[in-house]
Amino acid sequence: MTIEQCKDVESGEAINGLRDLEVPLVVSSVTDVDESDSDHDMVENGSIGMVLFSTFVGVCGSFAFGTCVGYSAPTQAAIRADLNLSLAEFSMFGSLVTIGAMLGAITSGRITDLIGRKGAMRMSSGFCIIGWLAIFFSKCSSFLDMGRLFSGYGIGVISYAVPVYIAEIAPKNLRGGLATTNQLMIVIGASVSFLLGSVITWRTLALAGLVPCFCLLIGLCFIPESPRWLAKVGQEKEFQAALRRLRGKHVDISHEASEILEYIETLQSLPKTKFLDLFQGKHVRSVVIGVGLMVCQQLVGINGIGFYASETFVAAGFSSGKIGTIAYAFTQVPLTVLGAILMDKSGRRPLIMISAAGTLLGSFMTGAAFFLKGHSLLLGWVPVLAVAGILIYVAAFSIGLGPVPWVIMSEIFPIHVKGTAGSLVVLVNWLGAWMVSYTFNFLMSWSSPGTLFNYAGCSLLTILFVAKIVPETKGKTLEEIQGCINS
Repeated sequence: MTIEQCKDVESGEAINGLRDLEVPLVVSSVTDVDESDSDHDMVENGSIGMVLFSTFVGVCGSFAFGTCVGYSAPTQAAIRADLNLSLAEFSMFGSLVTIGAMLGAITSGRITDLIGRKGAMRMSSGFCIIGWLAIFFSKCSSFLDMGRLFSGYGIGVISYAVPVYIAEIAPKNLRGGLATTNQLMIVIGASVSFLLGSVITWRTLALAGLVPCFCLLIGLCFIPESPRWLAKVGQEKEFQAALRRLRGKHVDISHEASEILEYIETLQSLPKTKFLDLFQGKHVRSVVIGVGLMVCQQLVGINGIGFYASETFVAAGFSSGKIGTIAYAFTQVPLTVLGAILMDKSGRRPLIMISAAGTLLGSFMTGAAFFLKGHSLLLGWVPVLAVAGILIYVAAFSIGLGPVPWVIMSEIFPIHVKGTAGSLVVLVNWLGAWMVSYTFNFLMSWSSPGTLFNYAGCSLLTILFVAKIVPETKGKTLEEIQGCINS
């Protein structure tokens, strides 16, 4: 669940950067050749070392995001046993990260505007560090919950600050590929949590979560602030110095600098959008599409299955959830890369519908496994069917339903409402994530087959929603997309 890609700085200065934020990792070599000749010359004659290093430092935050999200899956049984937690208490612990992230996401625009991109990342690292230490030292559920809430707030801010920073420092011809590393590092972070959680204790895993946070804090001392933000707040001298560090000391930055200043001046002249403006006739369909896709993304159950994967495998009949969570981890990363490759080749609509069909199949297979177990039928096949179903589900979600809704959302809103619309969409996304993660254990206790079949039904509704409502945005300019939506 990657919210970092969903909204612009409220005053609009990051719109140009986020417009290209979701370009896939692998892009056509002929794309924007004419428009980016100067960028290519700049990269060839200058140095992109600082851009790459700054991106690496930034995605340490994305990795921290992933480790936080993936923490509860391999640790549920151990934490409940050590701290004597009830199912309800652990469900609250698991879901509090999404509540904290909602608060972080809502305030992230103002924070990044007020103290800068580096300042926001530094602050969010502090919250994550406090959260992990609280979890490590916890002796009861209240301390555990406080730690989860703090780390959730931290990743809520990180999820916005990191992709905005990357988009604003990267040259045009590298922006898409560098921005995609944000999503990839979130998935890798979650996978590492799954793998480490199968071999180390839950307290040690909490300490391991500190590593990317400290890497981010230390790295921030050696990278420049976003030139766009410096220009926005009127720090002309610092703006020139930061851009020079990013582009190389022998590169002529005058043209790029004048473009940035002119663009910021134009955006600041646009009227600020109020929340109620989103529900005007010309914006309603875009809101329905953006919010609808996020609702679909969450209601297929990814946060329930992901947060509690280990216990799901145990419930299916495994003596331990380690094998299943390891397979889960190794499935996510390559399929996320594949989805990035396919995004501009197959189109958004086909990819998300195929993905939803895969989650439908995976949910149905896993539900069928629990049904067979409950009726003592074909018991030898139950674990195999459950693992196969969950892995198919994860693979399908990683290819389409995970990244594509964020891509479409970034394309369908007009520039002057994108920040406000992004706030709404991210709130809906995290609210859905909280509802699913909090209710998953209760629903599984009520009826394991019924829970999985319900997710399968939501996958079917997703296919119908995309087929009837969502336009294809591949290969269209933002103006063409607006014309298609409003026609």
